[in-house]
Amino acid sequence: MWKVAMSEEVGKALQSVVERVNQAAARRPKTLPAVSPRLVAVSKTKPPDMVVEAYRQGQRNFGENYVNELVEKASDPQILDSCPEIKWHFIGHLQKNNVNKLLGVPNLFLVETVDSMKLADKVNSSWQRVRGASTQRLKVMLQINTSGEASKHGLPPEETVITVKHIVSQCSALHFLGLMTIGRYGYDLSLGPNPDFQMLLTRRQEVCDSLKLPLEDVELSMGMSTDFEHAIEVGATNVRVGSVIFGNREYPNSAANTPNPSPAPSPAPSPEKSSKVVSEEAAKKMQHLTVSRP
Repeated sequence: MWKVAMSEEVGKALQSVVERVNQAAARRPKTLPAVSPRLVAVSKTKPPDMVVEAYRQGQRNFGENYVNELVEKASDPQILDSCPEIKWHFIGHLQKNNVNKLLGVPNLFLVETVDSMKLADKVNSSWQRVRGASTQRLKVMLQINTSGEASKHGLPPEETVITVKHIVSQCSALHFLGLMTIGRYGYDLSLGPNPDFQMLLTRRQEVCDSLKLPLEDVELSMGMSTDFEHAIEVGATNVRVGSVIFGNREYPNSAANTPNPSPAPSPAPSPEKSSKVVSEEAAKKMQHLTVSRP
């Protein structure tokens, strides 16, 4: 009975989100690249059964925040058997000592959180060893700390262009796919377009101008459960949505889910953990917000 109920709930929720993604894309200014947004279903803390059900409903891209959880879930026999075309995105903070473990994940599609030249070099050299004789490059995004918060990971915005140039010219095993940001939690969209998203748009333009790249070749990963529609309206090509699809998460043992459960201040919660902070009223405002041209 539980599985039947779960199947219906996940299916309905996923269908609703897909419709909202498509509607938001239709509202984008014609000046933006006509790139269909990629929906990443963030399955953090959710059981393999729910991943399989979302896959059965047509979802292919899934995101995880912690390396250990991704390794365990991606290697689950049920998922391996039932989800042959699954595409895993790593969307959490990546420490260099976890790179080799991450790159061994079956069906790893994209690492969205490269945030330094040193980490890019480590991922590049590790992927060269992992892929062996294969010439397949690993897709990566550069994470930018657009809000300037010390509690958040990501590259300072002013270092975006030089770091992208390094990845493109020095990391032959990597395919630079675009830029990613988490942004400040709980931004009130009644104040206007999200400045973190606008910042990422500006940095993409600088990258494209400097490297002579068309805008459509540099993706933007921004927007989560509470603001993905607005993110798409202003140019996101990749949105990370979890709780709206799978329901609120429970953290029975938060220390076990935290890379460093010490009393010292820990990094900001990973994407999706703070979706409850924004009220339903604010979320509704988003659906009708008319954005200015970026």
